[in-house]
Amino acid sequence: MDECTDLPVIEGQRVRLRPLRRTDAAALFTLYADPEVCRYWSFAPWTELAQADAWLDERMGWKPPATFGWALADRGDDAFVGTVSLFSLSGPNRRAELGYSLLPSRQGQGLAREGVGLALAHAFGPLDLERVEADVDPRNGPSWRLLEHFGFQREGLLRHRWRVGGEFADSWIYGMLRDDYRRTA
Repeated sequence: MDECTDLPVIEGQRVRLRPLRRTDAAALFTLYADPEVCRYWSFAPWTELAQADAWLDERMGWKPPATFGWALADRGDDAFVGTVSLFSLSGPNRRAELGYSLLPSRQGQGLAREGVGLALAHAFGPLDLERVEADVDPRNGPSWRLLEHFGFQREGLLRHRWRVGGEFADSWIYGMLRDDYRRTA
């Protein structure tokens, strides 16, 4: 399988959300081998390209409606710059979790903001969700500021939720309701 064909492609002004591809492996490895990227992630930095291949094997098998796992790509050349996902979808509860990551070389350019905005429009539009949640390490200021930009509300603290590299990390839980989205969209 070279890509998930069930996943919609969503076009933005500078980015697109598209299915992950086998050809994304090298850029994906660059992303998750970076200690700064993984500092606030739920796993330690990768050390081998085979980890990117294994991650793709697993993720490319996840399909809608359970998971929408997109590559965040530069619209100009379609190059992989990060990931955006809606996962843990609960149809009966009309809820999903949001995740995102961005290559350090592309941070600070508004690309994550645009990609997250596209995912939220899909969540509250075609998917007709009532709630989107996100889990953020309190030390990851750029991430929680991005969520707050969109109108997410900080709803609670889960202490020692993740263990990465021998260190326990807390999580702030953020939530956005359909009404919150309508007010800020």
